[in-house]
Amino acid sequence: MIASQDVFAIGNQELKDTLTTVTTPEESHSAAHLPSAFMVLPFIVLLAMIATGPLFYHHFWEKNYPIIAILLGLVTVFYYLYFLNDTHSLLHTAAEYLSFIALLSSLFVASGGILIRVDRKSTPWLNAGILLFGSVIANIIGTTGASMLLIRPFIKINKNRIKPYHIVFFIFLVSNIGGALTPIGDPPLFLGFLRGVEFFWVIQHVWYIWLPTILVVTAIFIFIDSRDVSSSETETKYTGKIEFKGMKNVLFLLIIVISVFIDPAVISWVPSLSPLPIGIREIIMFSMVVISYRSADEYILKANEFNFEPIREVAYLFVGIFATMIPALQLISHEANVLGDKLNPGIFYWATGVLSSFLDNAPTYLNFLSAEMGKFGMNVNIPAEVLRFEQLHPIYLSAISVAAVFFGAMTYIGNGPNFMVKSISERSGIKMPSFFGYMIKYSIPILIPIFTIVWLVFYFQKG
Repeated sequence: MIASQDVFAIGNQELKDTLTTVTTPEESHSAAHLPSAFMVLPFIVLLAMIATGPLFYHHFWEKNYPIIAILLGLVTVFYYLYFLNDTHSLLHTAAEYLSFIALLSSLFVASGGILIRVDRKSTPWLNAGILLFGSVIANIIGTTGASMLLIRPFIKINKNRIKPYHIVFFIFLVSNIGGALTPIGDPPLFLGFLRGVEFFWVIQHVWYIWLPTILVVTAIFIFIDSRDVSSSETETKYTGKIEFKGMKNVLFLLIIVISVFIDPAVISWVPSLSPLPIGIREIIMFSMVVISYRSADEYILKANEFNFEPIREVAYLFVGIFATMIPALQLISHEANVLGDKLNPGIFYWATGVLSSFLDNAPTYLNFLSAEMGKFGMNVNIPAEVLRFEQLHPIYLSAISVAAVFFGAMTYIGNGPNFMVKSISERSGIKMPSFFGYMIKYSIPILIPIFTIVWLVFYFQKG
């Protein structure tokens, strides 16, 4: 899900923790300090307010959402400190959040200093080309990087006929489904890579699922876009030129992507800053925020209508989301490991997908990977066994890999860049659908049938 969402939202401490402390089914079953199921309520309340606030009490929500998110998060923090005496889970989540916001903020600011102008008439095929291009580069610079790089020019190209569905399909393809081919594309795949899954395993076993899915979603977009005849479209002469400014910020983006791998869990000689909740990677990313903003061309920032409000909104809302979802993730982890031996690839696909729509898809993926390996008597904490698992049971690994990435498109909070794209679009004057409107009008009727076909063709009654 969340982006929590984009791949690299895995903090230095989290990597250390997840590489050493994921429980086996037997260990999970005997866990002594599971949170009360009632502690999922703060997360449900926050989710409900994110969904209903902009629709029914817009002014109150706009003014108070930072306070609401923080207060609900503090309810969970207080429970873990005084009732469970569990500081480990809180520090673990703090590290994850700091890494998450370091990645998103650095990519957001660095891309804000890049100006792309395409002086061509908006057409369904041009739009589809941009969406396909974004889906491909999402595997190179991550879904967050691709989204932040292309959303502004995509809006400007369609300035005379922009509709909410343009942005929704951008979220579907560029912000989510596109990044399913490499560990760089999305956080769960990166966690799998750190566990021992070979770097090119995903593209070898997922491309034939990724490609038709991308093409079908794009074809639906072309059909809808072709039927939309905007009365505001005027006869304008276009030069056909493509303008690109801000090359130094491309270097900053490259540094940010490379920094994803600068961690002691990936490169042994990289120093750990434990017990600090950040590492060298996060320091580099936050440095890029300052450097890229201070060195950006003011003309480019103005042309991009750049401001910090989208990342501010994400920072506040997701600090509450990360905190309040701790109990839900722990309860899911326990149940997944207990029931793992009863689950087949199809069930793993739907369970991973549905939960990744609302929860952080990285730990969701890891919990179900642990359950899948436990089903076959393997330990997720041993890289050699992960390698053996991918070779012996590829259908299981494929199921959770595809679901964790694809289903992030189901909600605004399914992946980090979703909310940022929504916020940037709204500040550009586009009236985006509400939380439930997004699901009811777009993601459920468009994506669920496609994801169901994926399940029937590739995972139904297999394993």
